[in-house]
Amino acid sequence: QVQLVEFGGGLVQAGGSLRLSCAASGRAFSPYAMGWFRQALGKEREFVAGINFSGERTDYEDFVKGRFTISRDDASSTVYLQMHSLKPEDTARYYCATTDRPYYFPTTPGEYDRWGQGTQVTVSS
Repeated sequence: QVQLVEFGGGLVQAGGSLRLSCAASGRAFSPYAMGWFRQALGKEREFVAGINFSGERTDYEDFVKGRFTISRDDASSTVYLQMHSLKPEDTARYYCATTDRPYYFPTTPGEYDRWGQGTQVTVSS
């Protein structure tokens, strides 16, 4: 069973940057799409970005387009979320996720099956 561990959260000023990492273990990494979600205090968890198994397709929620970039490194079984121009409203716990279906790129957030514990990102104004 896959385990996902997120790194890289922290406190940053508005306008700053952070790079989140998610290390996967417990199964082959390359056949599976990966995604990032976030959940702010008192709010529902929301999709942020996804990347397909080959890295050739990505998907972003509108509120992060042009600011965040998702990428993957199959050699190290790691998916990244590079975040620029951070805003206070980006403050949330960020979760890495994956699907149990190899070579499938989820089309809805509900198709992600496995989750990490999350890493907190706090953006100060």
